[in-house]
Amino acid sequence: MADKYIFDKKKMEFRKVTHSVGWFLRKGLKYFLVTASISVIYYIAFALLVNTDTERQLKRQNQMYRQLYSEMSRREELVSDVLEGLKAKDNDIYRQIFSADAPELGMAYSGDFLSRIDSVEDRDIVEYVSRKLDILKGQTAAVDEDFRKIAEVLEKGRESLPPLSSPLESFNSAKAGASVGEKVNPFYKVPAMHTGLDMISPQGTEVLASAGGVVKEVTKSAKGLGNVVSIDHGNGYTTRYAHLDDIKVSSGQRVQKGKLIGHVGMSGNSFAPHLHYEVLKDTVRVDPLHCFFASVGPEEYAGMLFMSANTAQSLD
Repeated sequence: MADKYIFDKKKMEFRKVTHSVGWFLRKGLKYFLVTASISVIYYIAFALLVNTDTERQLKRQNQMYRQLYSEMSRREELVSDVLEGLKAKDNDIYRQIFSADAPELGMAYSGDFLSRIDSVEDRDIVEYVSRKLDILKGQTAAVDEDFRKIAEVLEKGRESLPPLSSPLESFNSAKAGASVGEKVNPFYKVPAMHTGLDMISPQGTEVLASAGGVVKEVTKSAKGLGNVVSIDHGNGYTTRYAHLDDIKVSSGQRVQKGKLIGHVGMSGNSFAPHLHYEVLKDTVRVDPLHCFFASVGPEEYAGMLFMSANTAQSLD
């Protein structure tokens, strides 16, 4: 680089220009700031106007997550409603069978407590678990007391359990039809009160007594419920088996649980082969499915409830 000279008017001569270290530092800093500012401007413009493959992928994922969140929120509300309905159903079943509300066992632990378990002192954990155990012991004692009272009542003969077995062997949720309630009549296609549970099964399937008792009534007819057997189980409990193909018992006969009383048929006004099964308590019809919960697993029982509640048309 050529040397620079300036004219000194006082001395009337040319003088060589010299620069200090500070001048070079200021000059370098100025250029650095200008370059950095331009780079930042270019970067912001690039980020706002140009999307990289990674950014486009993240945006698509965010959009998908927003849609999934909305769907999960809707499902969470639906599950909450279903759980509330099952809880009410459970209380209803417990009251019908044991004449008492179902025990509230609650949760054994707190989600908020466990979420911060790493920061909780050992002493606090021990105290928390001890309190929960005391609560569970108290609730267990209350349940044991309820069952003790039930056993005492049964021993005294003042009460009896309802028929808790299925009249058809290998009955499952796939064979559950319409239950008690207003259903569409298959012949007239109008809503009508349905008084029992449609248990779908091939014609000729054995029909068994769901509990021991005395045959109260035997009816043979080509109309209505067709061939019907009624069994009195004592303490106001009665079961009725309708649309039978044939009848293997007689009125006044004492039968044991599992006794063959007939076969599935289509007698009377029947749309398809099935057993119309009724359970009555003091002449009041109850949902027969309420009596199945003790003889099937939780998943199978929930499936039966779902099928019977969502079957809008009966078979008779």
